[in-house]
Amino acid sequence: MAEKKIFVGGEFLITDATPEEVFTPEDFSDEHGMIMDMAKDFVEKEIRPIDDQLEEKNKDLTLSLLAKAGELGLLGTDIPEEYGGMGLDKVSTTVVTEALGTAGSFAVVYGAHSGIGSLPIVYFGNEEQKQKYLPKLASGEWCGAYCLTEPGAGSDALNAKTKAVLSEDGKNYIINGEKMFITNAGWASSFIVYAKVDGEQFTGFIVEKDFKGVSTGKEEKKMGAHGSSTRPVILEDAEVPVENVLFEIGKGHKIAFNILNIGRWKLGAASVGGCKGCVSEAVKYANGRIQFKVPISSFGLIKTKLTDMAVKGYMSDSVMYRLAGMFDDKLGTLSAEAKKSGEENAKAIEEYAAECSIAKVYGSETLDFCVDEYVQILGGYGFCAEYPAERYYRDSRINRIWEGTNEINRMLIPGTLLQRAMKGRLNLLQEAQGIADFLMGYSPLSVQLDDTPLALQEHMIRMAKKIALMVAGGAAMKFQQNLAREQEVLGKVADIIIEIFAMESGLLRTLKMIDKEGEEKAKYQIDAVKVYVDEAIPKIESWAKQIIAYVEEGDMLRTQLAGIKKLARYQPIDAVSLKREIADRIIDLEAYPF
Repeated sequence: MAEKKIFVGGEFLITDATPEEVFTPEDFSDEHGMIMDMAKDFVEKEIRPIDDQLEEKNKDLTLSLLAKAGELGLLGTDIPEEYGGMGLDKVSTTVVTEALGTAGSFAVVYGAHSGIGSLPIVYFGNEEQKQKYLPKLASGEWCGAYCLTEPGAGSDALNAKTKAVLSEDGKNYIINGEKMFITNAGWASSFIVYAKVDGEQFTGFIVEKDFKGVSTGKEEKKMGAHGSSTRPVILEDAEVPVENVLFEIGKGHKIAFNILNIGRWKLGAASVGGCKGCVSEAVKYANGRIQFKVPISSFGLIKTKLTDMAVKGYMSDSVMYRLAGMFDDKLGTLSAEAKKSGEENAKAIEEYAAECSIAKVYGSETLDFCVDEYVQILGGYGFCAEYPAERYYRDSRINRIWEGTNEINRMLIPGTLLQRAMKGRLNLLQEAQGIADFLMGYSPLSVQLDDTPLALQEHMIRMAKKIALMVAGGAAMKFQQNLAREQEVLGKVADIIIEIFAMESGLLRTLKMIDKEGEEKAKYQIDAVKVYVDEAIPKIESWAKQIIAYVEEGDMLRTQLAGIKKLARYQPIDAVSLKREIADRIIDLEAYPF
């Protein structure tokens, strides 16, 4: 058997993966399917019946549910078995996270606890810390929280003012500072807290709620996620034992940023469950809502909305499981000893930092699109709290803010990839330099496509990659060290890269399905890829032209614009008819169709 290829982070821009090289939901094992069914059953039987009570911020009820989730193993997929967890792969974690993504405020509690509240100890804790804390977190006996943001340090996390000073007897660190907007703060037993030792060395600490000097402020009055606790965490001469330093003094940034990478991907995974739920609930309403003597689901514009929700959800689903497979592949290269090393874990997680930002941005914005359309399909009822659409709409909005705002993540995507290119870790610049020669010999009119259902889409995604390299390379050459200041340019480059990863993920998933099950069974997935690419390519062309119009001028501007036009040229498809077919499938199933 050939050795499995381990992709480098960002390599998707210069290497075309094969369908066999990506993980898709159709690759679920029987165990994955059982885990999904168990997690969905937990949501339907334990959470749905008491949604209204949970929205009242019922601490005891929420924590009892957390403990039930722990009993089922839903909190411990990432925690090794020797510490009370399940020790499963990242695909299993994605499965659980997706299923819990429909659980309203409880999904927020679960996400903060099982992700950023526990994983710092899983990946960076020493043996004693793991034995002490992980069993309690895996079982749900303890609720975890993550304390990074401060009143003056949000996205600029390293500007934290919280300070830690070693006590005179050398037994404790005395921590002073305040953390803001901390999910689970009022209910947590343990906090991952970041402070600067002696005001300089950014360091992580495991802080228990009962440590002297630890308290929480008032609950925040929030737009959404009403059933979760969000408070400031206040540290006033808090005494934290020296053995509770997490990883190493001065290396808190390695914990913070790598755990945020995982958090971004998990947020994207949770959004997938929400998207699917919106489609299913919206179509059920549309089938039952009669206007002008027919269900509104028969109206063309309602069909368009249902299809657009489902197609974007399909791409998001494909992105998240592709990334889960990449994580499993990369972490699978670590030896048993390396998996116990914070440094080695950090390297493995950091590899896909850009892809994690893509997952976060794409997932959160796809969910926002879906909840907005869900409200619109319900009309006035969608605006009323009696229907779940109103809560979905409010709850979704925070996803574009936490785990790094989407604006920050848009800066991180091209920034990370260009830094790697400069260091020789990713061959982006050389590939970009070769595009001029490619264009000299390329004619879109002479392209010979294979006689396969998605040959055109495969070709256009390859051309989109060349457009991305062309404009990113041009911007890098123009601004060099000052590129980081050109946020408008970086934002549009990020948008192009995000669309490429989404398109390709959906394409590869569908090609894999065609290979295994044939075209007929993959019909609606094929249609989804076609309509998505049909709408994405004009957007990519427009963003690229805007970038070049700012970067270049004169003859070079005209040459570059002509190059973009050539790369983006293709014959549009009949997307209206394809969308109607997908919509009819959704309407017949009364559910998400893929």
